[in-house]
Amino acid sequence: MSLGALYTEYLRADGAKVTHVNHGEDALNELKRWQPDLLVLDIKLPDMSGMDILDIVQKKYPDITVIMITAHGTIDLAVDAMRAGAFDFLVKPFDAKRLSITVRNALKQRHLVNLVAKYESSLPKPHYMGFVGESLAMQTVYKTIDCVANSKASAFIVGESGTGKEVCANAIHHAGSRRDEAFVALNCASIPKDLIESEIFGHTKGAFTGAVANRDGAATRAHNGTLFLDEICEMDLELQSKLLRFIQTGVFQRVGGTKEEKVDVRFVSATNRAPWDEVKAGRFREDLFYRLHVIPIELPPLRMRGKDILLLATKLLKEYNKEEGKQFKHFSAETRQCLKNYQWPGNVRQLQNVIRQVVVLNDAETVELDMLPLQVTANISVKQPEPQAQSATPLFADPAAPSLVKGSIEAQGHLTEAQDIAAVAPAADIVPLWITEKQTIEDAIAFCDGNVPKAAALLDISASTIYRKRQSWEELESSLSHEG
Repeated sequence: MSLGALYTEYLRADGAKVTHVNHGEDALNELKRWQPDLLVLDIKLPDMSGMDILDIVQKKYPDITVIMITAHGTIDLAVDAMRAGAFDFLVKPFDAKRLSITVRNALKQRHLVNLVAKYESSLPKPHYMGFVGESLAMQTVYKTIDCVANSKASAFIVGESGTGKEVCANAIHHAGSRRDEAFVALNCASIPKDLIESEIFGHTKGAFTGAVANRDGAATRAHNGTLFLDEICEMDLELQSKLLRFIQTGVFQRVGGTKEEKVDVRFVSATNRAPWDEVKAGRFREDLFYRLHVIPIELPPLRMRGKDILLLATKLLKEYNKEEGKQFKHFSAETRQCLKNYQWPGNVRQLQNVIRQVVVLNDAETVELDMLPLQVTANISVKQPEPQAQSATPLFADPAAPSLVKGSIEAQGHLTEAQDIAAVAPAADIVPLWITEKQTIEDAIAFCDGNVPKAAALLDISASTIYRKRQSWEELESSLSHEG
């Protein structure tokens, strides 16, 4: 009987379920079918080195505990094996008792490692795959990502603008088995309608004016990886039907081409709209919705994340300090309270802008309340100095913020609420809200030299929101002109 067969009998007598193979290639094929708790591996095999197999196991099956054995043991060899990830190193020949003790120790350590991992996974995570936050709402998001990361099922992320939908898509990709392949992100709202098909599927030379060479699209670049379609509800209905076929079959044609290509892609989509409402309104195909909306993930708005606001603010303050060479260390008590109470309509993106603005425009150790932008502090009128009569309103002030002029009049106690309104804006000067909003957005676009995505970022809204509003304004103005 060979030593391998003898050691197999030792382990079976100890109650273990054992599979014995003689060659390294056979061992690797067996591991593809199932992964044992423990691998007893000889360094010298007929067809390959056991150290090479150990390296493969560490990369592909890191949860397997490995015990190395050899008939020619040296201290250097043992050290190399342990550094490569082996739990222990045995020199042949050895008796059943020695093998049994080593195996039991290895399994005991494996059990303890699993217990610690399980305990750690049950604790709130303040950081996770690019996210910062330990609120219950975010812990739910983290667990969902862990559950779906290795699946090929399509994930659909829903959340307000600025909540971190692309961060979530990145986390799904990098937490899963496709992490070493490409992650390709495509924003369906920022690409003109006549170019988005080419961006997804690619094009052939001469397919349209300007197509001077064949070009790979996002689908080709994402082969074996993840394709993230942001603002998916902005996609044209005609293209939605082509995307549906691609999702169903994995097959597509480039624009201007006749050859079909097949790829293996994991789809992650996102929108800041309510997708089912878009289906009911006829703007999003129901069959495409069911194909993409397999695993829904809802990202909570920042105002619903409690203490995460201060965790994020502190992290951002540290980052921007380093970038700008400043010495901020903490927030004052009033500033912390203000940050917690503010509603953050622009979510994390707005918080990033606010903290960067504070760091760039000020230089101190403590972030004081008066360093925050007006739109954040406007609701704390008692903390603000009385505004000057001719003071200018910031170009991008939060339209939802209470009027400071009105607040100062109320503090004097001279006028009733109705008189306040009349004092701030006489009835003859009141204009419809949509006109004020239109003017603010158009001012922002002009300020950014016509760059709509840049204007949207300054306004803390998505570019798609601006495009939608422009369309609604055109329809409203057309309706009013017909009535006139």
